Amino acid sequence: MTKMPVLFVGHGSPMNVIENNRFTESWKAVAADLPRPKAVLCVSAHWFDRGLAVTGTENPETIHDFWGFPPELYEINYPAPGDPELARSLAGAFGGHLRVDRHRGLDHGAWSVLSFMYPEADVPVCQLSVDASFTPRQSYLAGQSLTPLREEGVLILGSGDVVHNLALADWDMSYGYDWADEFDNYIKEAVLKGRFEAAVDYAKAGPAAARAVPMRDHFDPLLYVLGAADGGEPVSVFNEARIMGSLSMTSFQIG
Repeated sequence: MTKMPVLFVGHGSPMNVIENNRFTESWKAVAADLPRPKAVLCVSAHWFDRGLAVTGTENPETIHDFWGFPPELYEINYPAPGDPELARSLAGAFGGHLRVDRHRGLDHGAWSVLSFMYPEADVPVCQLSVDASFTPRQSYLAGQSLTPLREEGVLILGSGDVVHNLALADWDMSYGYDWADEFDNYIKEAVLKGRFEAAVDYAKAGPAAARAVPMRDHFDPLLYVLGAADGGEPVSVFNEARIMGSLSMTSFQIG
């Protein structure tokens, strides 16, 4: 079976889903160029909790975990099947340190992107949580445990944002603050050069890091993805942009 690449996608605002813009068009194009996966394991910023968990339901519901947006966003349903077998095998691989959640569905970090990548909702999807108790290095090491799945045809998809500071966001800005550009470029150069340790030690980027990553919920999905990757694999960057001042859409395909 073909070894699957790994993806990190900057998902930005839920509004992307109904705007069908250059970012969502890029999600479609990336998926079209990938081998068809056996399943998707999505590490979403919007499942940020203490402890590591994976969804294990056969028919995950579509979770609308946002407020104050247009009604049509709440009407979206993404009925992709789950993959309980994948969830069980992951639990075994983590030696009992991963809990199988048989009730949780897919949050918008997952379905907002997958509804464009696989609009027929015919690829099984599991979600893996971002463990809020982990250090950046532990998130990276957790990603390394996912590497064998690539040989089994599983697409590992991280969904978050390199830069994510909603407190400083300006909905009228179509570009980024200087510090957002600085940090985004620091991470981009690290990933392009296969220097994944520089991303793990992102605080060394200087004062911009604290503004770009006030919480690690949106950043750590990238660390899981880098852990599952190999620093010697080819890297491509897509959707490189900062929006609303303090959000990054910059995304990576490795492999």
